[in-house]
Amino acid sequence: MDPKNLADYPDRVAQIFLDRTLLITGGTGFVGKVFLEKLLRSCPGIKKIYLFIRTKKDKEPNERIKEMFNGPLFQLLKKQRGEEILKKVEAISANMEAPDLALSNFDRKKITEEVEMIYHCAATIRFDESLRKAVFLNTRGTKLMLELAKECKNLIVFAHLSTAYCHLHERVLYEKAYPPPSSPHHVIKACEWLDEEVLDTITDKILGDIPNTYAFTKALGESLVNDEMDNLPTIILRPSVIIPIWKEPLPGWTDNINGPMGLLIGAGKGVIRTMYCKGESYADYIPVDIVANCLICTTFIYLQSKLVMIMQDRFRKFLIDIFSSKRIFNLTSSAEYKVSFDEIIKIGRDVVSNKIPLNGVLWYPGGSMKKWRWHHNVEFFLFQLVPAVFLDALLIVLGYKPILMRVQKRVSKGYEVFEYYANNQWDFNNDDSMKLRQMLNPKERAIYKLDGEGINYHDYFTDCVRAARLYILKEGDETIPSARRHMRLMRFVDLVCKIVLLIGFLYLLYKYLL
Repeated sequence: MDPKNLADYPDRVAQIFLDRTLLITGGTGFVGKVFLEKLLRSCPGIKKIYLFIRTKKDKEPNERIKEMFNGPLFQLLKKQRGEEILKKVEAISANMEAPDLALSNFDRKKITEEVEMIYHCAATIRFDESLRKAVFLNTRGTKLMLELAKECKNLIVFAHLSTAYCHLHERVLYEKAYPPPSSPHHVIKACEWLDEEVLDTITDKILGDIPNTYAFTKALGESLVNDEMDNLPTIILRPSVIIPIWKEPLPGWTDNINGPMGLLIGAGKGVIRTMYCKGESYADYIPVDIVANCLICTTFIYLQSKLVMIMQDRFRKFLIDIFSSKRIFNLTSSAEYKVSFDEIIKIGRDVVSNKIPLNGVLWYPGGSMKKWRWHHNVEFFLFQLVPAVFLDALLIVLGYKPILMRVQKRVSKGYEVFEYYANNQWDFNNDDSMKLRQMLNPKERAIYKLDGEGINYHDYFTDCVRAARLYILKEGDETIPSARRHMRLMRFVDLVCKIVLLIGFLYLLYKYLL
């Protein structure tokens, strides 16, 4: 379709949100921020957006929302729509971890009378979270949101953001409901009744073969939503590993260095030199801006499905085929695009070594994936632990606090999570989600991009490193020239070290043979 003709098409997606009142949980989180920005920028006819926000670090909800809007993510929105658009957003004091969400009677009444669409994105994504906290946030919090949704007089959509990695026993995950690993109601009661110390001692037994509290509690939360599908207008969305923004509003932007970005930054700093993983394996990734677009478009599709009876027969049958049995969508990419760990390492190494090096690099970026654990353990000891001990000792002598061993302990902890997911392979069937794209006209597909067509991985990782450098590490672009000079020096030092090690090895071999 000629882009010049896009103006001839309507934006029916934006029209769905016209004069609507929304409630978003997790609006200050990674996905929530991008989702909120996209809604305001592309669907400016929204009447009101309420955000559940808790007091954090002595900052009240209104203070936190003001600070968020002053961040770089919202600059394009303010430029295109003006700062007046931000007045559509109102913070409501709430706590997903607390009984009854810690809502005041006044706020609860306002929500139940005004809200038409609920987007439940709040969750703890820490894999090492205590069972009690993970259950209260991811499971009981979802239960309480469903109870609130039942009180809403004008509710037309309840969208729950789950995860594609909450049914780990399924090597191929289909867009259907799966039984929970335990009764969510029983687990909630146990966490309410038992002391945290007792819970900690029996957590492994409760989890069974599930490796962490995140996957366990997200599976429980999803089952609660699925149980209410006959009673509430629910949609379940399962994104895979969510990574930084691909296209808009700020390419490469993220507010954290969890997951793949943490590994990339750690490798770029020379802190991570080895990982136990089969390089030809792959994980499933989805940029956060595509997740935001999916949240918006599945709402449109779901509401369109309610108009089935007044549409043409063929179109009606198509909608019935999608919505007759399920409203669960896997937001995944590996059915279309697969990027191996080796490819990611190769691209990432080129970016941080040659294009956008980081400041304070301890060692020239190198290392590799190891297929054998013993090989990884040897290199971890020689090239991560030993240098960390040496540099920490040097820091102590110079009067500074040691930090490298603390960093390596965090890296080691991160390895435990990474190795489980990297050395197990899952695939995802997202046929229904791909059908959704057929429901959008060319203009809508351009505004709310749902696929990875046209992605250049090298450019994408370059944007990610640049954004992480600027917004997470606070390393301005003006420091790039000096970082490149330092990188050239580290490359020379790395080469000298390799030569010295080679000579030492040859010398020992010579002495042994003699």
